[in-house]
Amino acid sequence: MEHEERELYSVGEVAERLGLHVRTVRNYVRDGRLKAVRIGKQYRISREDFEALTSLPAADAAPADPDRPRGHVEVSSIVQIDAIGPDAASRLATLVTAAAGSPRDTTAPLRVQTVYDKERARMKIVVLGDPATTADLLQLVDGALGPGNGMGVTHRD
Repeated sequence: MEHEERELYSVGEVAERLGLHVRTVRNYVRDGRLKAVRIGKQYRISREDFEALTSLPAADAAPADPDRPRGHVEVSSIVQIDAIGPDAASRLATLVTAAAGSPRDTTAPLRVQTVYDKERARMKIVVLGDPATTADLLQLVDGALGPGNGMGVTHRD
């Protein structure tokens, strides 16, 4: 039997690679969105599991059968907003959370997580969902950040 060495990443390394907060990655592990192995008091994530979270299926997968329903498609997006104050970040977090929880035609859940870094005046919004619903939410965020909407962020075009 051939032994394959697996490269393992810490939660901190995964967070750094994805530009997320360490707590966000730990939540992914606890929610089952990211597979991990607990070694002592720490989690370790294999390269394969990391790639499964961030990559498309392998190109050599079985060809699609036209008689079978289409497989699950999910988009993950990270929106970073610089130069946003805590009040505006709180309003935006409330807006996107409410939008994600609102009823819609699709049965697929739209998951949203927000993180605000007060020291850097930076907000990150992580969105996981089907492509159309994710696009709608991203348009909502873009509109909310537009001029005259009180978020205190200026667009650079």
